Amino acid sequence: MGLTPETALEQGKLYCAFQPIVDLARGDIFGYESLARSEAEEFPNPGALFKAAIETGFTGRLGRALRQISVRDCPNTTLFLNMHPDEFSEGWLIRPDDPLSMHDCDVFLEITESVPLSHYRYCHSVLAEIRSRGVKIVVDDLGAGYSNLRYIADLQPDVVKLDRDLVAGLVHDSPLHRLVTSLVLLCQQMGARVVAEGIETSTELHAVIDTGAHFGQGFYLARPARIPPTIDWPSLLRR
Repeated sequence: MGLTPETALEQGKLYCAFQPIVDLARGDIFGYESLARSEAEEFPNPGALFKAAIETGFTGRLGRALRQISVRDCPNTTLFLNMHPDEFSEGWLIRPDDPLSMHDCDVFLEITESVPLSHYRYCHSVLAEIRSRGVKIVVDDLGAGYSNLRYIADLQPDVVKLDRDLVAGLVHDSPLHRLVTSLVLLCQQMGARVVAEGIETSTELHAVIDTGAHFGQGFYLARPARIPPTIDWPSLLRR
């Protein structure tokens, strides 16, 4: 019988990798997104890990453990932390001793845009409690498949992350570029800053900068690593 998420955690086979989120105006690192990783062959990706956690009733405790690892391994900087929607109903997020409240710098909690809006309405009280502690809210994956722009109006997030589908192959003065530029402006008007995810080429980076997006993230800037990576911004712009 293979490992469960709980035993994988107990055996030290789960860790977090960190990918920088870069301020595109300043050319420095604004913060890091923490990404769940596993050394256990049973969990080759985060999806498999959380699927098993749901099946074993371990989702809330897994989320808490990953937040604890993130705060421990990436101190003294802004953190973007992911959460699975099932965590809303488990109560760990609003406990006063949750790692969300233990980080000395800003914490941004990422909520996937693919979850039905009705689920968010049900969980507004949880989000309100989290926000009362200074945690900021991020709508993730805007533009992945069918997008409901009411998420932005309903949640009033601090940050919106544009999905890789909107960045892949992005070039200046194209229909897609005009669409992304309009989305960035819309988010700004709603009071949210924008992260363009999945930047993988120099062309995409320069096109994203031209849209007015506030932040960028992707393999071209830096790959996720267990030790939070640095960037060489002048070199990235020259390539």
